[in-house]
Amino acid sequence: MIRILDSRENTREELLQRTLPQTASVDAAVREIIQTVREQGDAALFAYARRFDNAKLTALEVTSEEWEAGVARVDASFMATLQLAQKNIAAFHSRQKRTDFAVTDQPGVLLGQRILPLERVGIYVPGGTASYPSTVLMDAVPAKIAGVGEIIMVTPPNQDGSIMPEILAAAKLAGVDRIFKIGGAGAVAALAYGTQSVPRVDKIVGPGNVFVATAKQMVFGQVAIDMVAGPSEILVLADEKCNPSWVAADLLSQAEHDKLASAILVTESNDLAKKVSDELERQIPLLPRAAIARESIDKNGRIIVTQSRKESVELANAYAPEHLELCVEDPFALLPQIKNAGSVFMGRHVPEALGDYLAGPNHTLPTSGTARFASPLGVDDFVKRSSFLYYSGEALCQVKDQIVEFAGREGLFAHGQSVAIRFEKE
Repeated sequence: MIRILDSRENTREELLQRTLPQTASVDAAVREIIQTVREQGDAALFAYARRFDNAKLTALEVTSEEWEAGVARVDASFMATLQLAQKNIAAFHSRQKRTDFAVTDQPGVLLGQRILPLERVGIYVPGGTASYPSTVLMDAVPAKIAGVGEIIMVTPPNQDGSIMPEILAAAKLAGVDRIFKIGGAGAVAALAYGTQSVPRVDKIVGPGNVFVATAKQMVFGQVAIDMVAGPSEILVLADEKCNPSWVAADLLSQAEHDKLASAILVTESNDLAKKVSDELERQIPLLPRAAIARESIDKNGRIIVTQSRKESVELANAYAPEHLELCVEDPFALLPQIKNAGSVFMGRHVPEALGDYLAGPNHTLPTSGTARFASPLGVDDFVKRSSFLYYSGEALCQVKDQIVEFAGREGLFAHGQSVAIRFEKE
C-alpha cells in the first residue's frame, strides 16, 4: 500500500527521497561489453543477440523488404494514429528551429553564428516487453526537423529476429534512414565506435534500461548523449476537488513502467489522500502489469499531505519531476510558480499519457531531479552552433593595442605578437 506522509512529521529529504538504480554492479559488465564490441565488431553483436535476446540473426540491418513488409502489417487505424502523432510532434518541434545571424554594427567587422545539424545520430529504442513506437517518433522527428544527415536506429530484435511492425511504421513516418537489430550496451558501443556494419554516430539519444544508461555514460565524450535517464516518475499536485480515481490512474500510468518508477501525489487534502490510496488498491489488481505497479507503488510511491498550496508548489520544485500534473482548479495561476519540471500537464483533463503519445511536446524528459538544469529532448539536441568573425585591416588596427595588452596580462606573448606583427613596418 502507498505511504501517506504528513509534511509536518517528515523532513524534506524524507518526503522527496528517490530510489535510483545501483549501477556499480553493472559497470564491469558494461565495460566488458563495450570493449568486446570495439575489438570484435559485428561478431560481438551477433553473439550478444543470441545471449541477451535469444535471437539467431543472419544480418544485423533491417532490409528494405523487411521494413516495407512490417509497415504493411500495421492496421489502418493505428497507422492513422501514428500519422496524427507524427503531425503533432512535427508541428510543435518545428517552432524550436533557430536561425543563423550576422552582426555588422561596427565598420569593417562582421560577427555571426551558424546553426549546423549533426551529420549522423543514433536513436536507441527499447525492445521486447518495452517496445515503444512513440519513442521512435519523439526522438527521430526533431532530428529530422533539425536537418540531421542520417538517422540510425537500433532496437533489440524479437527471438525470431524480427522487429515489431509498429516500430518499423513509426520509423518510416519519422524519417529514420537505417535500422539495426541490436540492443543493450552492445548497441550503444556500436553506435559510439562503429563496426563493420553499424556506422559511427555523433550523438546517441533515447531511453533504455540500466545497462543502456550506463553504457551511454561510459561512451560520453567519444560521442554526445542526450541524458542519462533514470526511472520514470510523476508528481501529481491535486486539490480536494479532484476525482480520486483519475488521480490514482495517473499515478499508475508511471508505476507500470518499472519497479523503480516513482509516483507521488502532493495535496493539502487528507480526504483526497485516503481516497486515492483506496483507489490504488482497487485499480492495481486490474492491471496487466500489476506486479510491476504494485512494487513501484509500495516501495517508491507516496502521498504527501501539505499544509498549504505554497508548500505543495515548493515541494514540487524541490523534487523537479520528470512529469508534473497540476490537477487544480486554475493551473494557469500556478504555472508561473513552477520552476523545475520536465513537462507540465495542466488541468484535470490532461493526463500524462496525452503527452506520451499525441499532443506534440517531447516525452523524452529529464529524470532524477535533473529538470533543475536539463530540458526535454528537442531540435536543439540535434544541432551545434558555430561562430564566425571577420575584421578588415582597419578594424583590427582599432583594437590591436587592447588585444596586445590583454595577452600581456595573461602572460601569452605570442598571442599579442600575432596581432602586433601585422602592423610592423617592413
